Amino acid sequence: MIRFGIIGTNWITEKFIDAASNIEDFSLVAVYSRTEERAKAFAAKFDVTNIFTDLETMAKSDVLDAVYIASPNSLHAEQSILFLQNGKHVICEKPLASNLKEAEAIVQTAKAHGVVFMEALKTTFVPSFVSIKENLHKIGTVRRYFANFCQYSSRYDKYKEGIVLNAFNPAFSNGSLMDIGVYCIYPMVALFGEPTDLRANAYMLESGVDGEGTIIFSYPEMEGVVSFSKISNSFIPSEIQGEKGTIVIDKISTPSKVEIHYNDGTVEDISRPQVENTMYYEAKEFIELIKENKTESQINTYANSLTTSKLMERARKQIGLVFPADRN
Repeated sequence: MIRFGIIGTNWITEKFIDAASNIEDFSLVAVYSRTEERAKAFAAKFDVTNIFTDLETMAKSDVLDAVYIASPNSLHAEQSILFLQNGKHVICEKPLASNLKEAEAIVQTAKAHGVVFMEALKTTFVPSFVSIKENLHKIGTVRRYFANFCQYSSRYDKYKEGIVLNAFNPAFSNGSLMDIGVYCIYPMVALFGEPTDLRANAYMLESGVDGEGTIIFSYPEMEGVVSFSKISNSFIPSEIQGEKGTIVIDKISTPSKVEIHYNDGTVEDISRPQVENTMYYEAKEFIELIKENKTESQINTYANSLTTSKLMERARKQIGLVFPADRN
């Protein structure tokens, strides 16, 4: 049984707990929140008795083996490193850090202490994405990867009223690229590796973060185009275009319906059955790594996380998106 603590008492944490609860070796034993009242209220939902309001105390505690971190992006590195240093396994929400320097520090700490660290980017684990990877050869030489994820944020309404919540506050290393764009970039890196160059463009909000943006990535034989937004919706699918056909993906963050449209007009459905709460697959991978005494996922590898972090930092420099974490 792997005893989990959680940091972050929000909807994504509840979704992770719901997913992981379907895994035999998962046990939720501890909850952290800055306020005791919130920690108790959240813990009561899941019959958890260990409450923490101090992270150092939690990291040193012997009641837990692993932690799921879903705090604001700006806190990911500091919190991950603290728990890794205390011998706890860490699964941390995407993006794993504010910048490449922080990401590298996390990986180095995990290696030094011989514990598991994994970025919780769910896309790469879901069965229909695995199917994309396994069927990629069918479309011939790939010429374009196009990933589209534009989702109007409910917090943008508040922003327009003059209330800047975390989602649009650069102090928390947020914005469209970090929160949404990562879902477009990480799968590209997982499928095609690191591009040779990139050109980024974005609409910057007065708060200092990007509301929406587009990046073109250059590869020797293809290009990657990613489009992301927190201030508008899009209803068009993502595609991987090859010389023999095109893979059409309903939603790049959680591929469910995936088809190959061949040049001769035939269509092959390569979708695979998967559970509704797709966070199940990342939780299962993380728990299996711990059980098998492995320290790194072969799917969400350190290399994939570091490359994605590097690309997002390069894009940020081009669009002028700067975080307080960059000045440290």
